[in-house]
Amino acid sequence: MAYYKQIATAGGTLVCAVGIGFIMQNSDTAESRYGAAKAVQAPVAVQAPVDTAALDGPVLDVHDIILTSALDQDAPDAGRRDTVVALGPVDTLVSPDTSDVAPGQSCSVTAVAKPSGLGLVDLTVIAPCFANERLTVHHSGMRFTETTDATGALDLSMPVLADPAVIVVAFANGDGAVAQTDVPSLNQFDRAVLQWKGDAGFQIHAREFGADYGTQGDIWAESPGDPVQAISGEGGFLMRLGDQTASDAMVADIYTYPSGASRQAGVVDLSAEIEVSLFNCGLDIEAQSLEVRDGDITTRNLDLTMPGCDTIGSFLVLNNLIQDLKVAQK
Repeated sequence: MAYYKQIATAGGTLVCAVGIGFIMQNSDTAESRYGAAKAVQAPVAVQAPVDTAALDGPVLDVHDIILTSALDQDAPDAGRRDTVVALGPVDTLVSPDTSDVAPGQSCSVTAVAKPSGLGLVDLTVIAPCFANERLTVHHSGMRFTETTDATGALDLSMPVLADPAVIVVAFANGDGAVAQTDVPSLNQFDRAVLQWKGDAGFQIHAREFGADYGTQGDIWAESPGDPVQAISGEGGFLMRLGDQTASDAMVADIYTYPSGASRQAGVVDLSAEIEVSLFNCGLDIEAQSLEVRDGDITTRNLDLTMPGCDTIGSFLVLNNLIQDLKVAQK
């Protein structure tokens, strides 16, 4: 998924919200953190908001968002917005295409999961009647969209949140399979997940032990860290799951830190951030966080109305959707 940024020259903007704290950074700050602007492309059809009808957990409702100028932060209630929750459409059920299946070949779907270290699992899906078809992977509240290859197969590596790990794969017509495996290494790692649907523009930033944005130790999708460092306890890493070329794909950022073998003590500053873009400005968007700490999973939901399209290129920083990680040296 491409992010289209337009770096503006206007003054800073501050966003204040009740229930969850976040800051809207102006485009000058965004440029210093994320780099120079990319060309803005012509707008395309925007996606429906995230469907969280089946998600559990407390909802962090954002009310009465006030946009104020950085030069006049005492202005009365200008630009007030209220959050409106809207759910996306349910996928249309379709039948599998069996025209290319050899006579006598089974159309059954199989899934196999094997642990691979670092609290990761290698997942293999075989679905000969579902070539080049999208599917949804479910695990302990985490969901993301993937697409099979021309033979109906899918192979991927994924962080898991529970041991044993139960993984469900489901196609649009309801066919699917279940895989299960033990993950003995999981208890050495803490995890934070941020998941959303479509081009909402979310991302996790994990700034390890005082690291500033754009420096070594700022772990995010464009600087995901090295799993090898997690093996030695020197740092965390991030994986983004989900086929972002698929329409309205469900996507997940998963940050992992080796708390059970950390060579440092301190705090990993975790935040969920959203770029205001042509694809989300003025829309109602939804996201969900899941955190694994000491084997327990905590879930939080976010419902948010994005600022208007005159703020494209700015970033919302949500500081409370994901809690900071306090690490002890081992």
